[in-house]
Amino acid sequence: MKSIKSIILPTAGLLVVLLALGAYLHFFTNQDVSWSSFASMIVFYVLIFATGAYAATLRKSGTHQEFLLAGRRLPLWMAIFTMSATWLGGGFINGTSEYTASSGLVWVQAPWGYALSLIIGGLLFARKMRRYRFSTMLDPLEQRFGKKVAALLFIPALSGEVFWTAAILTALGTTFATIVGMDTTSSIILSAAIAIAYTALGGLWSVALTDIIQLVLLFGGLLLAVPFALDSVGGWDNAWEIYHNNFGAAASFLPTSEALGNYYWNWWDYALLLIFGGIPWQVYFQRVLASKDEQTAVRLSVIAGIVCLVAAIPAVLIGIVGSVADWQSLALNAPPDAASTLPWVIRYLTPTWVSLIGLGAVAAAVMSSTDSSILSASTMAGWNVYRPLVNPSIDSKTLFRLIRRIIWIIGIAALLLALNINSVYELWFLCSDFVYCLLFPPLVCALFDPKANTYGAIAGFFVAFILRFGGGDTTLGLPILIPYPMIEDGVVLFPYRTVAMLSGLLTILLVSRFTNRWQSPNPLQIQS
Repeated sequence: MKSIKSIILPTAGLLVVLLALGAYLHFFTNQDVSWSSFASMIVFYVLIFATGAYAATLRKSGTHQEFLLAGRRLPLWMAIFTMSATWLGGGFINGTSEYTASSGLVWVQAPWGYALSLIIGGLLFARKMRRYRFSTMLDPLEQRFGKKVAALLFIPALSGEVFWTAAILTALGTTFATIVGMDTTSSIILSAAIAIAYTALGGLWSVALTDIIQLVLLFGGLLLAVPFALDSVGGWDNAWEIYHNNFGAAASFLPTSEALGNYYWNWWDYALLLIFGGIPWQVYFQRVLASKDEQTAVRLSVIAGIVCLVAAIPAVLIGIVGSVADWQSLALNAPPDAASTLPWVIRYLTPTWVSLIGLGAVAAAVMSSTDSSILSASTMAGWNVYRPLVNPSIDSKTLFRLIRRIIWIIGIAALLLALNINSVYELWFLCSDFVYCLLFPPLVCALFDPKANTYGAIAGFFVAFILRFGGGDTTLGLPILIPYPMIEDGVVLFPYRTVAMLSGLLTILLVSRFTNRWQSPNPLQIQS
């Protein structure tokens, strides 16, 4: 009876809130709301929240291990669903369509880049991480380099997760603004609050169970929308002919000098960033470490990588449709910006009933990544920062309650950031940028170099930091401070991100060996 109440009462409360929101939009605003779309949104959100609340009842104890890692009992099939759904977020889906429509296929790097990152992560990193029974991605860093260095490296890890969550919420805002007619701010706030609430209720169990529903909706909705979208522009052959004529050599995934010009090495810089910068994420390792054994950890990574690659196909096709559609002859307004391509195509180039399902598909993609990222950042904050530095004697149940509070803090921080950003894809790239340059080198050394020590890790971090941010950043408004070659129109085309990563890695290796007489390396130990 108590379990039933814990599901029904909060779900009923959510339903009341959603109905009250509908009444407010109808009677007190002038927003042109599509009420059929709004009704489908209510059904979707209630279903997801009820599932998340039910998952909270699956916990066998109130410990942090059960909450964060599902007691390390996550079966392969569920692990594949939650890993795939986590990566197939709003940034992945919306961003893929955005760059397909605006820049050509050659710049649609994220789908295959992140797919390779999952496969490489599974083959090289997953087995060892699971064997040592770590609780977070920062645990090997804490063991090898010490608590304070792990806390320092938590900063880029946290930034990556928060920026990623904000990018995802921004994708949701543009989607609902287009399809439902709600203002962007309201849709972002509502969706963030729901995702934070059920994540705080059930932890990884809630995230994993809701991911199953979200991934099914994502595939079903997008696959259903593609044929109607292509038909609206005269079919695939006509769409591809127009697209190829418009973009020329850029209408290919292969990098060529003809397609990229002076941006050739810049393309490779981003490619390597996505592949290797997609590995050092707690959101990835949380599922690896929750797997029931090493073999499951490897398999789920490789299979999820393949799933992510396949899932990008509908988003690419929708991007092509959005690019070639003659909106004027269709008596429709063109998308206001490239970031709105996917929701715009779903709303205006498919039947109403298809657009309703497509809405659920995109919302599903967004929610599946939002909850995962918030949980991951909160896990590291509680386990790798608060526990070792503030209260080393904290017991498991108290830590569990603390992390639930941190989930709300980090979720609200990401929400505030989401209300102040524009491009989904740019922010998504920036997430991997941080972890590629600053986190990947120490993670590699912590796991595979037994001679790496604290001095090396600190030196490597600051070398990579200076070289990376010395190249400036347009998204953050940072000026270029280091006179790198190949600077055009205020953009550094030289692959300085990869140089920063490799320099940080080399610094760790060299400084560790030069300072071993003063600071002996710490060995990795299997956690209990």
